[in-house]
Amino acid sequence: MADTECTDCAAYDPLDPSTFTPVASSSLSPSVTIEFCDRCRWLHRATWTSTELFLTFPSPILRSITILPLNADDTTGRFRVWLTYDGEPQPILIWDRKVEGRFPELKDLKQKIRDRIQPGKSLGHSDK
Repeated sequence: MADTECTDCAAYDPLDPSTFTPVASSSLSPSVTIEFCDRCRWLHRATWTSTELFLTFPSPILRSITILPLNADDTTGRFRVWLTYDGEPQPILIWDRKVEGRFPELKDLKQKIRDRIQPGKSLGHSDK
């Protein structure tokens, strides 16, 4: 079987920055930001949480999730979840581990986000 050459591929340069089209931040609503203490090694918890949120609220319901590692004295022990959406001019704090005294149960986190961006959506077993 003969190889076929892609005519468009000859001009493609993966290192050419002009081929990157950034998404305007205004089109990324609703979005979630997860802040976490990198010193506490909570990266896995943050990525697991983001994966679960994307599985529950696939795009375009939830447009983006940003995972923000923090490594400063004043952010030690931090795990916060923020929601940005068109209905609010500022991000809304959905969860703060220090205020609540624990990490969020995904059921609670999903319900809080659902109530803001998609009221009436059934979360199946997470609603029970």
